[in-house]
Amino acid sequence: MEWTNPQWFWAFLILPVIIGFYLYQYFWNKRAALSFSNLDLFDDLPGNWKTHLHWVKAGLLWGGIAMLILALARPRERLTTIERNAEGIDIVMALDMSSSMRAEDLQPNRFEAAREVAKSFVDKRISDRIGLISFAGKSFTVCPPTLDYRLLKNLLEDLEMGIIEDGTAIGMGLATAINRLKESEAKSKVIILLTDGENNTGEIDPVTAADLAKTYDIKIYTIGAGTRGTAPYPSRDPVFGVRYTNIEVNIDEEMLSQVANMTGGQYFRATDTDQLSNIYAQIDELEKSKVEELIYTDYKDLYEYFLGGALGLIFLSFVLDRTLLHGIEYS
Repeated sequence: MEWTNPQWFWAFLILPVIIGFYLYQYFWNKRAALSFSNLDLFDDLPGNWKTHLHWVKAGLLWGGIAMLILALARPRERLTTIERNAEGIDIVMALDMSSSMRAEDLQPNRFEAAREVAKSFVDKRISDRIGLISFAGKSFTVCPPTLDYRLLKNLLEDLEMGIIEDGTAIGMGLATAINRLKESEAKSKVIILLTDGENNTGEIDPVTAADLAKTYDIKIYTIGAGTRGTAPYPSRDPVFGVRYTNIEVNIDEEMLSQVANMTGGQYFRATDTDQLSNIYAQIDELEKSKVEELIYTDYKDLYEYFLGGALGLIFLSFVLDRTLLHGIEYS
């Protein structure tokens, strides 16, 4: 709530002066008209309860005047409506689910880290359609581009490793993502591909897929997930439980860079979970949707409530003065 004419609040500085004058008149008129040496004779006289109610009349009057001042200050409520017009981007995330994604150089492992960071990325988008592709030895669509982010994150959460034939078909993952974007009418179309290895299976080569993406004006950002050198990889032993072995980290950075550069994208290397989060944050900044905000402001006047209360209190004071308290001024 705000006030259109706040200068009327200065009137509250005058009220104490008027009330002080009223009190002066009250105590002045209470001076003795007759002098008695002893007032004990008046103790048993019945009192008139009406003589004590002139304060009620005065209180109603001053309360009414105070509310009238508030009404003159004209309170109002600001009603703001924001209309957003956004040029959405169509994005497909292609996530590697090969067995090597169990390596724990990213915490808790590559796959879990990639999934959590992807969910955070989805939370930051506003009006973009986002889809999800998973690939290992083969690729399939988990979710086509959608604005239902809750559904997308639920499907991300439900992903399980081991349900796809093992391998790393990066070219097939890109081809499936391209297939989901090629007919899109969005101003910008983007693929974010995350992998931890080299293309070792599938009918389509990643560079060939990138050339196809370029034809459809699709930009590809590639991310290589994994430390440099070796990474701890868990395996289950029926006797000793989970045991770790160090496996070589082989990411085809040259190919991933070529794929990204061919389409106007960029290649990133994530050697730990924090770096992976930062990479998605950079992509988020690079691929911002253009959002235009139209702000409509309206106001709802509230002075009538104060004016109604003021008139009601003043009227009630007037009625009491002319009826129940007629002729009663001071006790």
